[in-house]
Amino acid sequence: MSTPFDATTPARAETFAIPTTTSAETKAESSSLGEIIADIGEDLSTLLRQEVELAKAEVKESAQKAGRGAGMFGGAATAGWFALLFLSLAVWEWLSGAIDNRGWAAVIVMAVWAVVAAVLAAAGRSSFRKIDGLPRTVDTSKKIPDALKGHEETR
Repeated sequence: MSTPFDATTPARAETFAIPTTTSAETKAESSSLGEIIADIGEDLSTLLRQEVELAKAEVKESAQKAGRGAGMFGGAATAGWFALLFLSLAVWEWLSGAIDNRGWAAVIVMAVWAVVAAVLAAAGRSSFRKIDGLPRTVDTSKKIPDALKGHEETR
């Protein structure tokens, strides 16, 4: 009967085998410190270059999708504008029949749209005044020089 630690069983012998040295270990043993640092720098440079290329590809793909979406929104805005235009013309015609004066009916419809425009402009202006910019980004970017010097908590 074999014991759990019997080295004659092939599966168990492989489980307890001592790993052999890898090519990286062999290279580390035969290379100087300068060569190893140069290899690290080269690998880091390659990695950064690959990351930049990946980011460029992703930005290009996202920009294409955003462009298509913006085009769809532009088309929807144009169609909506035409719908409002023809609705306004219909209201103008209805109102001109009700008050028996086409000129005043046009002025009333225009005045309603002027009020809508004024309300939207005021709301947009109020919304723009609430924009803070990038306060956290500005704050953290001011800390970068101190962090690189090793004393990040000085500010």
